Amino acid sequence: MLVTSAADMEVVAEAGTGQETVDAARTVPADLIVMDIRMPEMDGIEATRLIAADEHLTGLKILVLTTYESDENIVEALRAGAAGFVVKDTLPADLLAAMRTVSAGESLLSPSATSRLIAQVLSTPPAPPTGPVTELLSGREREVLTLIGRGMNNTEIGERLDLSPLTAKKHVSRIMAKLQARDRPQLVIAAYESGLVTARTNPPGPDGP
Repeated sequence: MLVTSAADMEVVAEAGTGQETVDAARTVPADLIVMDIRMPEMDGIEATRLIAADEHLTGLKILVLTTYESDENIVEALRAGAAGFVVKDTLPADLLAAMRTVSAGESLLSPSATSRLIAQVLSTPPAPPTGPVTELLSGREREVLTLIGRGMNNTEIGERLDLSPLTAKKHVSRIMAKLQARDRPQLVIAAYESGLVTARTNPPGPDGP
């Protein structure tokens, strides 16, 4: 009902299980899937993983729905290839805005929610950043990836590093190519997993830790 109320959107398929979602994605052309994490037979995380791994579905975006903002499964959904998440009690107008954001190729990340959640789940005792991620990237690219991990957008990254937004965007694109990342959420996860960002280095948002 919500989607059909929007002039720029159309429901092309519905599914009740993860497997039905995967089957629909492979047979019905679509731009966006609104994916529930918890479904029978196959959950939304595995369905997201299968869809994201399908080379014929590279342009299909996935927005995950969850009951709780603190749900640790969100991290697994982002790892699997989701472009962002919203909680189920999101206001209708905000949900439509989220769908438009993700379908346009942007990621739905909030420094006050997603980044802190990832920090909580992925953070390890502080250590010098090491491993393949840091070896693949230049010094400037590591700086950019660190700021991505802290939830900054391209404009904010440019301001912090005295770069134009276009230059910041180019750095982000090169990092995605080098790390073979599907989207920005996977870069956030890479920043934590590599040690570039930890719970200690990622300051809390204005609404508290």
